[in-house]
Amino acid sequence: MSLADETRGLLRSLVDAGIEFVVVGGSGALMHGVPIVTFDLDIVHRRTPENVERLLSWLLAHGAYHRLDLANRRLPPSGDALRGSGHLNLQLDLGKLDVLCTLAPDVGYDELFPHSTLVELDGCRVRLLDLEKIIEAKAYANRPKDRAVLPLLLATLDEQRGRKG
Repeated sequence: MSLADETRGLLRSLVDAGIEFVVVGGSGALMHGVPIVTFDLDIVHRRTPENVERLLSWLLAHGAYHRLDLANRRLPPSGDALRGSGHLNLQLDLGKLDVLCTLAPDVGYDELFPHSTLVELDGCRVRLLDLEKIIEAKAYANRPKDRAVLPLLLATLDEQRGRKG
């Protein structure tokens, strides 16, 4: 399994816009070699005023709207929402992007940063959350879809540790 071209395009565009973020979730797991399928890109962004402004401008330039709005009002994201602690499930002209202000209570970009590394992807450097923290986040979320992928995440981690040890 590998990242979809759409996801690669989203990542490239975010990096080119100078937005500070960490890749988490299913796409992060895929980047670690976990054999799963995912249909969106999950990121946790740095919530400084400058970064929120860059992210909001970028989102609006790409026609972002809340994709899970049952009334289908195509509501755009707001700066207040990006400065908060919730999750924004967005549709853009580039694809689906889930912007997570925090991964868990009081666990935002600054707390995740020490557990992330820069990886090379298509000629750009992307910050990726380590697999242990992705597993921790999936276990914390405890939704059926997260519980379903935990065995694959854990098996991949065991395999990677076996190669290192």
